Amino acid sequence: MKKIKVLSIFGTRPEGIKMCPLIKALEKDERFESIVCNTAQHREMLDEVLSIFGINAQYDLNIMKQGQTLVDVSSEVLKGVTAVIKDCSPDLVLVHGDTSTTFNSALAAFYEKILVGHVEAGLRTNDMYSPFPEEINRKLTAAIATLHFAPTETNKNNLLKEGISKENIFITGNTVIDALLSIIDDELVFEQPMLNDINYNNKNIILLTTHRRENWGEPMENIFKSIVKLIKDDDNIEVIFPMHKNPSIRTLAHNYFDEFYGRIHLIEPLEYVEFANLMSRVKLIMTDSGGIQEEAPTLGKPVLVLRTETERPEAVKAGTVKLVGIGTENIVNETKKILSNKDLYDNMSKSENPYGDGKACERILTKISKYFSQY
Repeated sequence: MKKIKVLSIFGTRPEGIKMCPLIKALEKDERFESIVCNTAQHREMLDEVLSIFGINAQYDLNIMKQGQTLVDVSSEVLKGVTAVIKDCSPDLVLVHGDTSTTFNSALAAFYEKILVGHVEAGLRTNDMYSPFPEEINRKLTAAIATLHFAPTETNKNNLLKEGISKENIFITGNTVIDALLSIIDDELVFEQPMLNDINYNNKNIILLTTHRRENWGEPMENIFKSIVKLIKDDDNIEVIFPMHKNPSIRTLAHNYFDEFYGRIHLIEPLEYVEFANLMSRVKLIMTDSGGIQEEAPTLGKPVLVLRTETERPEAVKAGTVKLVGIGTENIVNETKKILSNKDLYDNMSKSENPYGDGKACERILTKISKYFSQY
């Protein structure tokens, strides 16, 4: 049987983390010829991920520019990926999730009449502006894709409601669990020395991450105010905040947190292996990230989601995460509640992860091979 030529396309760090284990699986499987295109919608942080997993992209579009807009990214990806597709003539284009790279790569494949497979398909908030622009990127990609690799039953049902044929939707789990399980190391020494000196066993260490566009401005100020109140109210709490590269976020963080040096640890963003291992050591995670909602339950870490909605309701239903919104008072109250109630904490930390068992990549390759064997 002729090898199936698969072009995997990604451009951001989260995409890279979730696609790298799938690409490694493609490379090892004799049924496939694997080709990789990195749009570099993100540059530096994504390069670190590729290095960790040993991925070499045959095509690197290097589109990232200072101050780029969504229009800039979209037009560059569409033009660049079109040229790549014409050059390598794949049988299948694989895209992941919800970025501008995802949708515009799928659109380029559609224009060239190439089959599209959508990894992490079917996530929805049903609010077109939250998360922005990710929600619409997901829906438009679903309209183009033929093969839909949905992490959960809920994701599958979302796609069915939009008229996607059930024969082309496959529940696989999430590839991020495949990636995560491969890199946790209890003996890992962090490159930033301060992280090695923190008392993870006896202090309530909170890992904070926040960066989403919809939280810029007043919502982020509310989040930072809640951190300050928690620090003032409880001497046993310390917070680690890997600061996003966005200058406005970093300035705001310094304005609120510098006064509490030694209790609030402002650090540079971590590469994936270190970040995953940091998650495994802290007590609690507060985040507006989507991916962390999937990863933390595997590590037994409760998550408070700093958003008003989530496209990952399975985690809320399973009890591994709690949606606490962006109001200062509620964030403070819910954090204190979980840190002071051992039964509540244990129930969240021991709940089964609804996003999979680390075998998503295997399932995806099986479904791709079976689809092409029909023709």
